[in-house]
Amino acid sequence: MTKGGARTSRPTRRPSSIAIKRAYDNPAPQDGVRILIDRLWPRGVSKNKLNLDAWPRELAPSTELRKWYGHGPARFAEFRRRYKAELAQRPDELSTLRDMVKGRTATLITATHEVDLSHAEVMRSILQRKRTTR
Repeated sequence: MTKGGARTSRPTRRPSSIAIKRAYDNPAPQDGVRILIDRLWPRGVSKNKLNLDAWPRELAPSTELRKWYGHGPARFAEFRRRYKAELAQRPDELSTLRDMVKGRTATLITATHEVDLSHAEVMRSILQRKRTTR
């Protein structure tokens, strides 16, 4: 509060809104920043159709982890743990992606069928979590 009872407000940064969309769905203006988060390019989809802003493939799960997981629901918890461990080895790339979506609308693009049991869901939860200072 200031003298006279008027409130001062500090400009606040709007939290990120991060959606997940399949690569086979059409782009939409409300997607905001579109980021392909798969290591491999989606089959049968042209660059023009995806209309991407970024493709940080180094942040996708390793080929070994992806093959081990095989989208088996019983393995998802362990997949999540291993994928987070892989991402911890790439702090600079993850920081760059965080900065790209910070305070913006963003859509993570993936070719996976089971979005809720995918790396896209893990990545979204990481990007939406507030950073803590060490």
